Amino acid sequence: MSNYFDLSSKRAVVTGGGTGIGLAMATSLAEAGAKVIIWGRRQEKLDEAAAARPELGLRTRVVDVADRDAVVAGVAAAAEELGGLDTVVANAGVGAGGTKLEDVDQAHFDKVLSVNLEGAFWTIQAASDKMRELGNGGSIITIASLAALDATPRNYAYGASKAAVVSMTKASAVELARYQIRVNAVLPGWIRTDMTEGSQGNEKFNNAIMPRTPARRWGNPEDFGGIAVYLASDAAAYQTGTQTVIDGGYSIF
Repeated sequence: MSNYFDLSSKRAVVTGGGTGIGLAMATSLAEAGAKVIIWGRRQEKLDEAAAARPELGLRTRVVDVADRDAVVAGVAAAAEELGGLDTVVANAGVGAGGTKLEDVDQAHFDKVLSVNLEGAFWTIQAASDKMRELGNGGSIITIASLAALDATPRNYAYGASKAAVVSMTKASAVELARYQIRVNAVLPGWIRTDMTEGSQGNEKFNNAIMPRTPARRWGNPEDFGGIAVYLASDAAAYQTGTQTVIDGGYSIF
């Protein structure tokens, strides 16, 4: 049983891996022994992330997940560089900001969906194509949000995109199970990341949110390392199509 969480034979890609939850997951995967490539849109952020823990050997590649051709090329390059591909974390995403329903325009809506929805789909598609080609199964981990389940007033595009990620996760899990490719979603709650920076110091917001959070704190990116290792490992060999909520109990209280 102790060997289940040894990832020394695993090769992984983490999109949006330069900061926040993506970087925390990539770090934990590498600490467990996996070879990991982190993707992002800014090389300087990727370099900074890799340099922070040089002993982990994190590799980097600039990829805009909204560009399908870039995703396909990135997956092919990762499989060649790593000697295979076992795990892909579809984490890249952008926030929508607080915009009233009547003020949401096409450019705003399309920008969010191009990354959060289309980017996640292209990642699932390219990763599963490569995993089927390699014939060794694999694990695809999508990062959704509590916004997929709860009402998201003034956050319409973000909520819609994350609900779609959950739907795509379940649908692809059914289709890919015959190839021993597992697809599972992780749904973060209120987490300290760049995306929530504006809310973290807002006293009114914190007074509304923290009393509803049994853990009585914001989540940290590091709180997601364990679930990444588990879903990438052989311990999760029979788990697919699931939604794991990590929110300090917010959604049940």
